[in-house]
Amino acid sequence: MNPLRLGYLYGFGAYLLWGFFPLYFKLLRPSGPVEILAHRVVWSLVFVSLLLAALRNWGFLRELRHRRSTMAGIGVAALLIAVNWGTYIHGVNADRVVETALGYFITPLVSVLLGVAVLRERLRPAQWAALAVGTLAVAVLTVDYGHLPYLALLLAVSFGGYGLVKKRLGLPAAEGLFVESAVLAVPALGYLGWLAWRAEATFGQVSAGHTALLVLAGAATAIPLLLFAGAANRLPLSVLGLLQYLAPVLQLGCGVLVFHEPMPPARLAGFALVWLALAVFTVDALRVTGRRRRETRKEGPPLIASGIGRAPS
Repeated sequence: MNPLRLGYLYGFGAYLLWGFFPLYFKLLRPSGPVEILAHRVVWSLVFVSLLLAALRNWGFLRELRHRRSTMAGIGVAALLIAVNWGTYIHGVNADRVVETALGYFITPLVSVLLGVAVLRERLRPAQWAALAVGTLAVAVLTVDYGHLPYLALLLAVSFGGYGLVKKRLGLPAAEGLFVESAVLAVPALGYLGWLAWRAEATFGQVSAGHTALLVLAGAATAIPLLLFAGAANRLPLSVLGLLQYLAPVLQLGCGVLVFHEPMPPARLAGFALVWLALAVFTVDALRVTGRRRRETRKEGPPLIASGIGRAPS
């Protein structure tokens, strides 16, 4: 199959699965958010371990032992993704799916803001305009909710920070998820053991289907990440950036159409401002990407004979 077409299939698969996550996590009741998070961590570790064993790809562990800065970065990434997962599960189980969708809508804007704050990146005027509109959207939603949409903001900041750390680490998807899950597995197992000791665990106590769904949380976590990695390796960044909006659109649809969460006019206005900010941000990104491609074509092919542009060996 054509690599570009395969990339689209991987990308759509990843974002479709992420988009329908609210339906899956609702099925895990009556398990509490922390118990679900602990199972998600443990079974992710099991699933990725089996995958890496099948691929016989354990060499990266020997390299990581001597890279203390990388291990510290993995610890930070693990903490951020645990906060993100836990916040999302809590939002779904608290009937706040619409607010979780908002969090993933504003994540690209938060990522831009983190680039300025952490990487000292300089923004173009259109990016500043998008951030200004996004800030106005948060203000409107604050008035609507009666408080800051802290759930959405926590999701956006944790996932934006996770993306920033992962970009610096540069680990492949499966290997990165394995180490992050391994870091989180000890407290997760400890919590599950504590629940079992207090006879408060739901695992194996509700139904066979509920137990199976908790076990499948590992595959449900790992498979979209692996599909996303496959898409990222085959698609232009601009295309991947557009595809990322598919997941929060589906999550919003689940919240409003399936779970019948309220969408009063003020909240809809806040979402409309977020979508306007994303439109400005996306159009600017596509314009800059197109200009760079035209400049690259004008420069002509690399001079292989002189060694300029030669791929590293």
